Amino acid sequence: MFCAEIKLMNTLKCFRAGDLAIPASTAWYLSDLGEFRGKQELYTRQSPQRLRVLREHAMIESAVSSNRIEGVSLEPSRLKAVLAAPSPLFRDRDEEEIRGYRDALAWIHQEASTIPNSEGTIKRLHAMTRGQIWDAGHYKERDSDIIERYADGGERMRFRTVPAANTADAMAQLMTIWQDSLDERHIPPLIVLAAFNLDFLCIHPFRDGNGRVSRLIWLLQSYQLGFEVGRYVSLERLIEQNKVRYYETLEMSSECWHEGRHDPWPYVNYVLFILKTAYREFAERVGEVKAPRGAKRDLVLAGIERLVARPGGRPSAGQFTISELCQVCPGVSRDMVRTVLRDEQKQGQVECLGRGPAAAWRRKG
Repeated sequence: MFCAEIKLMNTLKCFRAGDLAIPASTAWYLSDLGEFRGKQELYTRQSPQRLRVLREHAMIESAVSSNRIEGVSLEPSRLKAVLAAPSPLFRDRDEEEIRGYRDALAWIHQEASTIPNSEGTIKRLHAMTRGQIWDAGHYKERDSDIIERYADGGERMRFRTVPAANTADAMAQLMTIWQDSLDERHIPPLIVLAAFNLDFLCIHPFRDGNGRVSRLIWLLQSYQLGFEVGRYVSLERLIEQNKVRYYETLEMSSECWHEGRHDPWPYVNYVLFILKTAYREFAERVGEVKAPRGAKRDLVLAGIERLVARPGGRPSAGQFTISELCQVCPGVSRDMVRTVLRDEQKQGQVECLGRGPAAAWRRKG
């Protein structure tokens, strides 16, 4: 039996202990997401009107989809009244919870950079999404294992969550190790995000509403790590569209979680898959819009500054190649990179130290 005397285990603890052999599939996701993040600034300079529409649609889709995953629905005819009205009159608790989720999204969208990653924030998000129910914003008072029930009346225990008596300690540990992992930088931040999400769901700190809160935390932490695609594409809608995979990977990765013998990678990869899918959709909607020449030029010049400022201690310190410059400017074509370098060379700002595509460049002065 899992009891208070047993030391709590979670995914981030396993990773910090050195169990971080990143699978090739995960590495590919991280690489692709890094590239998308590099293009993010370029994308968000395009078509303000289109971006405004995307933000509005994402807000509505997220509020509806995240609640619908948990069986909370809203009549289409009530969307505007519940989600857009300044002070809506609710017909039932479902409407109240969906509006609460929408308000939580608005808070994150507007203030993500200043919202602390804390238990207080998590409890506030829960309170916002649960309305006036008696335990909104409070950890569970009774044990609440996850039971799967079948149409024929049968049931099975899908997962044994952390007992109520241990929940506060488990959450305090999780918040501490989240911050430590980001500070130490031994683990790629997106893996920290996905592992946190898995651990939160396994702890299951609230009597109800854990899934919705987990998705809000996911969005908040994504913003704070610089991945802002959830502002324009609803992550919750994509999760709902891939709901079967969501539950499958969660069950796979939670098996033996208490003992620290679980396999976190199915769920970690699922989180990265959703983010990558969102970026692909975002790129399809706005990424093909041509950027002003000046914007691309600015990106190349910024890329040169980043490469020149790399730490020294090697023969190539302060130097860079065209290939390296293309890597840090993923939204700019190689031809454009060459054009900017030629212009800068004519102005005496940079010089080429050799010939051919592998030649090194450096900034003069």
